[in-house]
Amino acid sequence: MELNHKQNRRTLGRSGIEVSALGMGCWAIGGPLAGGGSEFGWGEVDDAESVRAVHLALENGVTFFDTSSNYGAGHSEVVLASALRGRRDEVVIASKWGYTFDEASRTAVGADASANYLVDCLEGSLRRLETEYVDLYQLHLNDLPIDQALDLVPTLEQLVAEGKIRAYGWSTDDADRASAFAAAGEHCATAQFDMSALRDAPAMIAACADASLAGIVRGPLAMGLLSGKYHDGRSVGDRDVRAQGHEWVTYFRDGRGAPEWLAAIDSVRDVLTSDGRTLLQGALAWIWARSQDTIPIPGFRNERQVAEIVGALKFGALDAEQFAAVEKELASVRAAV
Repeated sequence: MELNHKQNRRTLGRSGIEVSALGMGCWAIGGPLAGGGSEFGWGEVDDAESVRAVHLALENGVTFFDTSSNYGAGHSEVVLASALRGRRDEVVIASKWGYTFDEASRTAVGADASANYLVDCLEGSLRRLETEYVDLYQLHLNDLPIDQALDLVPTLEQLVAEGKIRAYGWSTDDADRASAFAAAGEHCATAQFDMSALRDAPAMIAACADASLAGIVRGPLAMGLLSGKYHDGRSVGDRDVRAQGHEWVTYFRDGRGAPEWLAAIDSVRDVLTSDGRTLLQGALAWIWARSQDTIPIPGFRNERQVAEIVGALKFGALDAEQFAAVEKELASVRAAV
């Protein structure tokens, strides 16, 4: 079923800011970022191709773009600004703060949870994004203790009052953290968390519903595994974050798709590709079926990827029977995670 206009739109929680039901995650277009002997980007990218890909998303109704100050040590914001030049009023931009970096050498340095860094980092983002405000500003430190996060709320509220941000949220996979942040701040509007058909996030969905937050879903394609490209045994590049052995990259092993997850995908492939969808489009359809308050933000590098991603909009969510079939098949897989 094709999404109608209402189904094609979402509201960023209590902020009232309206966005497309699909956002674009801009991590990959930041290019390389290294630190401590590890890579934290997705390898080399072509900036001109990235700009064309953003334009294609815009042409197909996407109005929401999610980036971060540290993606490519700020380069993602620079590329996004180039692509959106002259069209700022057509889009909603989300960025994040918390990780420190050296912009000139593209080096990841560490983390800083202070209010001073929050303000300084925002100024850097405004400069790179060529804008006077960020629509949604998100704390990027997933596991920051709650009391330290709450200490930042007065500064965030002041930035809203100054017109430098419109709303804020926390990128965290912990429901207690999301709930506490929402309770403390009037203009807290979102929680960003990892979720896909392979790995549900029921506690986060419930926390968002209870606090009237929008759920921004990162990893809706399981770091690309749900694109279907990695069943042939191919590996990602040496400078790709998925080849680094980070403990939080569970879908890939030694730069290749983990066999157990590839098998799980095969078990629901027929359902996800029903009604003419590609596997990737089925994965996004599962997100929309899971909750009407979610906004998936799949990553991209080029126009070909964007074309397939935005093509999911014409199909909309899985129907109830299709969704139930996926849930039944993957219940044991998720329980073992």
